[in-house]
Amino acid sequence: MKNDPLVSICCITYNHSNYIRESIESFLNQKTSFLFEICIGEDQSDDETREICQDYAQKYPGSIRLFLRSRNDVIYVNGLPTGRYNMVETLKQCRGKYIAICEGDDYWCNPRKLQQQYDFLEKDKLVGVFGKSIIYNGTSFKNIKYPFISSN
Repeated sequence: MKNDPLVSICCITYNHSNYIRESIESFLNQKTSFLFEICIGEDQSDDETREICQDYAQKYPGSIRLFLRSRNDVIYVNGLPTGRYNMVETLKQCRGKYIAICEGDDYWCNPRKLQQQYDFLEKDKLVGVFGKSIIYNGTSFKNIKYPFISSN
């Protein structure tokens, strides 16, 4: 359809109240030549994450689609709760030709990330791409090294 997004941002979140605003803002700040949507799966957090997501969804109804999950649906592995159900169900709601994944405690530094990755995928007819990642542990940053990527 003409109004369908070309890219869906899939963001799952649980107890990310300290980070989710920055995550959502990094999505909203994307500069693209195409329509994209933000699909947020909120997994019934114990903190203020759900309320923050609801505020953003209400403020940006044309951009954000919020899916409120219940902890009753959580899939357990070895007795521990996972975000698998939330991820699968949120991915199923994505309407874009491509899906960009960023969890609620992460954010994008580059406001042209989606445009650059979309252009790359379309030009070379690829099915997947990822960008550089940096880990911040609260005091310092560390670049993630990928052994299968050339430094050229």
